[in-house]
Amino acid sequence: MKFITIAAFALATASSLVSGYSIKGDVVNCRSGPGTSYGVKKTYKKGQNVSITCQQAGTSVSGNNIWDKTGDGCYVADHYVYTGVNGYVTSKCSSSGTPSTPSGSYCKKLNQAGLNLIAKWEGFVSKPSPDPIGLPTVGYGHLCKQKNCAEVKYKFPLTKSTAQQLLNDDIPTYTKCLASYLNSKVKLNDNQWAALTSWVFNNGCGNAKSSQLVKRLNNGENPNTVAAQELPKWRLAGGRVLQGLVNRRADEVKLFKTASSKQAYPKCS
Repeated sequence: MKFITIAAFALATASSLVSGYSIKGDVVNCRSGPGTSYGVKKTYKKGQNVSITCQQAGTSVSGNNIWDKTGDGCYVADHYVYTGVNGYVTSKCSSSGTPSTPSGSYCKKLNQAGLNLIAKWEGFVSKPSPDPIGLPTVGYGHLCKQKNCAEVKYKFPLTKSTAQQLLNDDIPTYTKCLASYLNSKVKLNDNQWAALTSWVFNNGCGNAKSSQLVKRLNNGENPNTVAAQELPKWRLAGGRVLQGLVNRRADEVKLFKTASSKQAYPKCS
């Protein structure tokens, strides 16, 4: 995904299971709970891929207190897993250690205007290639999570049609995390929902969660005012203003302010 401030690496299926994240420690312990005091259930070797079912806070390891619950049912310190994000990439675990899912029936997919906006600014890439800040991407902003984007089920080189299908596959990850950050008092139509999802797609779920934009929406402020004031602030990459980001944010604000009678959040109509 082009021009991202911090790489969003939360690519997954529409379910709670996120697969294909690589272990970056030589030998990493997977424990019975989210902390170093819990017993070791198994170990992973460097380069081994693990799936993440949910994440939660625990013992801090090298300044990172996030622990990833793997598909094996044990917990690995997020510090030792290459997710590409300094934050959460999937749902938080509930008290029982299972993924917590957003309530309600928000729109998992986007309208065509939202898909067109993302495709326009991500650009079409037929084969895995570094984006402007060096991250390997393919299609319309799909950030590779395995070597040579091996997780992609479509044949390379992609066509624009298969790239669009890949984008549709990726979108539910971002609508899901956006829905989990907003409270049910926030009301968004499909254009507003699409504009915000484009922003999350570009900047990552972790950044969205801690943003003033989400906080202000949850505080009940007027959505159009919040979007117009907050979206343009997300124009930096590598500490400098990128005109591409300035222009993308302007397109997102324009779409956000486009009236629509179709509701997308918290209920999809």
